[in-house]
Amino acid sequence: MAGNLTFDELKQAVAAGEIDTVLAAAVDMQGRLVGKRFLAKYFVESAYDETHGCNYLLANDIDMEPVPGYKAASWSKGYGDFIMKPDLSTLRKIPWLEKTALVLNDLKDHHTHEDLAHSPRAILRKQVKRLQERGWLAYFASELEFYLFSESYDSARAKHWQNLDTASPYIGDYLIGITTKEEGVMRRLRNEMEAAGIPIENSKGEWGPGQEEINVRYAEVLEMADRHVILKNGAKEIATSEGKAISFMAKYNYGLAGNSSHIHNSLWSADGKTPLFFDREGPYGLTELGRQWSAGQLKYAKEFTWFLAPYVNSYKRFQSGTFAPTKIMWSEDNRTAGFRLCGEGTKGVRMECRIGGADLNPYLAFAALIAAGLAGIDEKLELEAPFVGDAYQAAQLPEIPKTLREATETLAGSAMLKTALGEEVVEHYVHTARWEQLEYDRRITDWELHRGFERY
Repeated sequence: MAGNLTFDELKQAVAAGEIDTVLAAAVDMQGRLVGKRFLAKYFVESAYDETHGCNYLLANDIDMEPVPGYKAASWSKGYGDFIMKPDLSTLRKIPWLEKTALVLNDLKDHHTHEDLAHSPRAILRKQVKRLQERGWLAYFASELEFYLFSESYDSARAKHWQNLDTASPYIGDYLIGITTKEEGVMRRLRNEMEAAGIPIENSKGEWGPGQEEINVRYAEVLEMADRHVILKNGAKEIATSEGKAISFMAKYNYGLAGNSSHIHNSLWSADGKTPLFFDREGPYGLTELGRQWSAGQLKYAKEFTWFLAPYVNSYKRFQSGTFAPTKIMWSEDNRTAGFRLCGEGTKGVRMECRIGGADLNPYLAFAALIAAGLAGIDEKLELEAPFVGDAYQAAQLPEIPKTLREATETLAGSAMLKTALGEEVVEHYVHTARWEQLEYDRRITDWELHRGFERY
């Protein structure tokens, strides 16, 4: 891709004055970019090897509040440093920021220099290694949905996030005419992401006023997660520069469609050339490996739902008749399904997980899907027959956890995830989930005040 840089190319660009800033960024538990802005000459002199950050960045909540109770970092341990180790293969230009490049960092223990097991990128790397040990490569793609507002973040905040003007006044799903109004942001997003080494296949209007969907071309799973987080961060920066705001909340308005992040996944040979799911003569066009992988994701969907829906708000999205799933089942082509088979009869056959919202952390979500797929292979699970019909009305089907509390306790009891990810890793994120629930439970909502201030 044109936007990708080698380290030598970066040094040349810095010497020529074409790049003067390097963003050295890591990914936090919420899937956000955190890190430092380097004067480029100092990055190429020394910081390309490593820099440092406070380890509370993997032990705080979305408000940057240090959360008590983590084993990995705490006040009693002094909130020391971790190492931020640049992965120079991720170097790229950032066209929407003047003379700027970005590199993603792996997080390592300050004393041992080993990967921090609970860091999102390390969690996914561990699952990639499990695939590599079997001679496999995973291709993933994540769709992203979001709302675009004819508001700045400042004006939206001043309105207390209520009665916001969306970029279009009515639903423009696939409509070209209405989405032309949104091209000021969307055209920049497509072209400037491409110029940053993130190939955007297309964008379209979605099923809400001002709602957009953007589709990144599939890639090896770690590369796809990297693209996902840079896209989310860059989309907000581009929108801000245009005086607009973007929200990736799973459900920002009760009466409107939620924002999803559907995840397409399949296994290939180690060189990425031979699909391992495609069998034209096999049941559903899948090999035994593909059927077992899919069966594993179905079996363990309840246990990994938190990795796809990490906030209280995430569960507001799971509503009947909204194109968001409520049931755990698969179909050959059915948008009421939790899992949908796509690309049937072709080498691109893959399973699409439709459970995740746009608020997910892709490293955690992808790792959980791989862990469940490998469990299905190891257990030689049989894939059940596909569901046909309206899954919303099928009472016999198992349900996606309805609340964060339910998903948290299901995660806490998952022997599969403790084995695949590590017990301490699961414990770390269970603690994260319980803190989120506690923070919500002790707050007074606008809904409560509206109902009860006078009536109670």
